[in-house]
Amino acid sequence: MRRRPQALALLALVACLAAAGVTAQEAPPPPCGGAEYRQFDFWIGAWDVAGADGTPQGTNRIEPILGGCVLRESWAGAGGSEGHSFNLFDRQTGRWHQTWVDNSGLLLVIEGGLDEDGAMVLSGTGKTRAGAALFHRITWTPLADGRVRQHWQTSTDGEAWSDAFLGFYSRQPGAAEGAAESAGEGGG
Repeated sequence: MRRRPQALALLALVACLAAAGVTAQEAPPPPCGGAEYRQFDFWIGAWDVAGADGTPQGTNRIEPILGGCVLRESWAGAGGSEGHSFNLFDRQTGRWHQTWVDNSGLLLVIEGGLDEDGAMVLSGTGKTRAGAALFHRITWTPLADGRVRQHWQTSTDGEAWSDAFLGFYSRQPGAAEGAAESAGEGGG
């Protein structure tokens, strides 16, 4: 009879250890931990933005928030414009999504993804002040020297495109690289 309590204790210990192992194996991955959520990380950082001719256009800060699931953009234009966007990878559609709002009253909703060259290309349709359809296509290209090129184009017919903005992002002095910032990001 003396062996029975020891056997039961050993059996209970084995059962507890097995349950703990199953629980650890079943822990879900982080909600935004996949590589697709890191595709736009090259844009993360504090930036000075200049036009193609070097004229200062403004500053932009891109930071990961909400556990790294969202990139928040905070734009301050040299001429007084201000705007914010939220950018995220939508796992349901497999596409990147941006919602932009600014102090001119513009709401822009665009989506897309990486092209074959590693540039982020987002597009969508908005309206002019007169109510006509206006197509938008914005391309962010990481450059070999660490800068990012942003090319915003618009079209009234989806075929003939005009430049709305061409800017070059240079990291502000002392700003960390995007991947390093996003790796240690908590919440926001």
